[in-house]
Amino acid sequence: DTGQHLHRGTIVAMKCMERVDQDLARNEEVAYGYMLHDVGKIGVPDEILNKPGPLDLQEREVMRRHPEMGMKIIEPVGFSKATADVILNHHERWDGTGYPHRLRSEEIPLSARVFAVADAFDAMTSNRPYRPAMPRDDALGFIRESSGSAYDPGVVDEFIDLTTREPILI
Repeated sequence: DTGQHLHRGTIVAMKCMERVDQDLARNEEVAYGYMLHDVGKIGVPDEILNKPGPLDLQEREVMRRHPEMGMKIIEPVGFSKATADVILNHHERWDGTGYPHRLRSEEIPLSARVFAVADAFDAMTSNRPYRPAMPRDDALGFIRESSGSAYDPGVVDEFIDLTTREPILI
């Protein structure tokens, strides 16, 4: 399901980006970032990635290193800053509680803020080893409730509007 997650997340994020920033939406390097956002999970043991229950503190710390591991993987390839911004920052949160650098609000690149919403939505509405998929409306409600804390309120508004107008996307 990883391949489907990458595809769905990229499509939905790019559709949302079209509403938020036309220039970034046309930048294929941003799309590369969306497709490669979890490349650092190559360095996370399968036992952690596929664990059927909650991760313990040590396992969470290993998982939290995947954005920086992803940067180390793509660095020799020479991807652009637009690609790197997504890979490094897709787990940063609007209120500064994210990782790896606890960036907040406008410090987080817009491409990563958009992807954070699309990625979270897809994760919530997909079956995972540790839980079944959440219904679409419940996931949208959770994202709406997390607006201003986890997610950029402007991006959330556009995402909710997009998914209301184009429900076939999800």
